[in-house]
Amino acid sequence: MTSPIVAVIGGGQLARMMAPAATALGVTLRVLVESDSAPAAAPAHETVVGLPTDPEAIARLLAAPRPAAVTFEHEHIPAEVFAACDEAGVPVRPGLAALTFAQDKIEMRARMDQLGLPNPAWAEARSEADVARFLAEHGGEAILKTARGGYDGKGVMVIRDVADARPWLDAAAAGGPRLLLEQKVPFVRELAVQIARRPSGEARTWPVVESLQRDGVCAEVTAPAPDLDPQRAAEAEEIARTVAEALDVTGALAVELFETEDGILINELAMRPHNSGHWSMDGAVTGQFEQHLRAVLDLPLGDTTPTAPWTVMANVLGGARIDLESALGDVTDAAAKIHLYGKDVRPGRKVGHVNLSGTDRAGTYERAVAAAAVVRDGAPA
Repeated sequence: MTSPIVAVIGGGQLARMMAPAATALGVTLRVLVESDSAPAAAPAHETVVGLPTDPEAIARLLAAPRPAAVTFEHEHIPAEVFAACDEAGVPVRPGLAALTFAQDKIEMRARMDQLGLPNPAWAEARSEADVARFLAEHGGEAILKTARGGYDGKGVMVIRDVADARPWLDAAAAGGPRLLLEQKVPFVRELAVQIARRPSGEARTWPVVESLQRDGVCAEVTAPAPDLDPQRAAEAEEIARTVAEALDVTGALAVELFETEDGILINELAMRPHNSGHWSMDGAVTGQFEQHLRAVLDLPLGDTTPTAPWTVMANVLGGARIDLESALGDVTDAAAKIHLYGKDVRPGRKVGHVNLSGTDRAGTYERAVAAAAVVRDGAPA
């Protein structure tokens, strides 16, 4: 028997973290990496160097022996890739019909409205008049987003005046991405719920988590979300199931949510493994990377039960330490699980994360954050 091949587009940390799960399952991971030094290049079983916009690179990715499925670690996948896979008879999971709603925030908002799911107030910004109208209707403040291409706080701006939006409106008029206006939600906290779904329809969710953002970047995730009303948790999981089924999502889906005094609202969708699910690598029976591979291969999905009362994921963002591997000797908390991404350190860049599980919520959080700080900046004096 030959092992199934899963082809992954994108050579970042998410593809890198699929490799151990693929090895454990006996799956060959063939990754389209941007360069030989990309984070996923070293652990991948096979690599193809190139970009998803390069037809020759895609042809090499699909060459014999043909992959059983193609998936990706980011949403920036051209439609031509899906056409090439279709011609080669290789399924892409999730497909373009689903991915469109993770690629384009305006299309996503419209589809969520059609499904009757909770959205913040929103509108497309085509002109200064649109912006002025929306600001007037929503207390003189709004969130302006590029419909495509934004991530980790990029392509997002708080505006309080039409003039704030003018450069982006000019860019859109010159052929740039469309612009989305959203209500600035008075949220209590941010939540996320993950689900994995296979083509045959089986789906499993993980517990709803709390996500803490700093400067538009995820800093920590606590699983499960502390003190979350069970009815609200059930609503979040039902939202994820509705989205996955209605959009025919296959693989991992993350639904980012705002929790307000009155309920929950959808923030964004990601149809791939996601930062909010990194905790599951060490804190659940089946982590998101193994589950994603199982789902895209249409294999039975694994148990998503947590293995400890609390697991905290603390991101390591680029700081004072340049040689991150030296941190392995400095972190003395034996419960800390360190994951490094093989990236060059730059200020604020995601270069790794720490998972830590425990029975005491506050203590587990403090220990995870402390371990991540040691990895980032060095051992405390």
